[in-house]
Amino acid sequence: MTHTYRLFGLQVLSAIELPELARHEPTGGADVTIRLAEVDEVAESDGLKVAGDELLFAVDGIARYRIASGREIVVDPAPGAPVRNVRLFLLGSAFGALLHQRGILPLHANAIDVGGKAIAFMGKSGSGKSTLAAWFHDIGYSILTDDVCAVSFDANGRPSVAPGLPRLRLWREAVEATHRDPARYERSYTSEALYEKFDIPLARIAEGEVPLVIVYVLQQGDTLDIAELTGVQAAQALFENTYRGGFLQSTGTADKHWFSITQLMRCVRVFNFVRPWSLNRLDDGSEMILNHVRTVCLVSSCQQPCA
Repeated sequence: MTHTYRLFGLQVLSAIELPELARHEPTGGADVTIRLAEVDEVAESDGLKVAGDELLFAVDGIARYRIASGREIVVDPAPGAPVRNVRLFLLGSAFGALLHQRGILPLHANAIDVGGKAIAFMGKSGSGKSTLAAWFHDIGYSILTDDVCAVSFDANGRPSVAPGLPRLRLWREAVEATHRDPARYERSYTSEALYEKFDIPLARIAEGEVPLVIVYVLQQGDTLDIAELTGVQAAQALFENTYRGGFLQSTGTADKHWFSITQLMRCVRVFNFVRPWSLNRLDDGSEMILNHVRTVCLVSSCQQPCA
């Protein structure tokens, strides 16, 4: 039995049921197929191996994945591996490699829809991207994507964000700080080790691709501050916050990736957002960034020319 889904603007035909995704009525041929089969051993110490236009990716005790030409992911689960963990790396790292192969720019970011414009929050793991997105969701804004922000460009070079997984992944402290009960949600990763992250299904999800206009880089500091980044600083921030940037050399897409970053810089404004990272001050920082979004969009109409 096969299942049809839509993820990052791509129609996915999967032999594996993916309850994290909403089912989608098939329209034409699949962009991506996912199937179960044996995958060759991956001997390299970093868990990666290049074989022609294929990337072999292994997670110890979980599964081996073969990502081919941006069109297929073959999954070979390890004996006894929890199915939830197999799906976690399938929809994360394996799909990230596939996006690189397809020339889609994956940022390590969350994105929300503010009045038909996509606003992205980039940052390292633990920087509060998902918690900030949860705050926006809870005051009525739709989420576009969590953790992986897939950016595509139209014929005029204008960037847009396609909807990702319809959930937020939050640490226990953030679940409680946003007035949710952790007991109601499944853990993101099934393990004997203490891993207190939970998958939070979303009530409001953006339907289709949304033009990307502003990117914030989340930083920790003693005071609240927003400052624009341009030129090399903006490019470096975007490169450093590429999702699975370590795959670029393996997928042979480093040059194309840099071109996408320079193209993105022509059309969006990039800001450094510094804040004390404290759940007790979540409202202060979130309201500041919302007011900043409104100001930027009011001044520029959020329509940056793509030079």
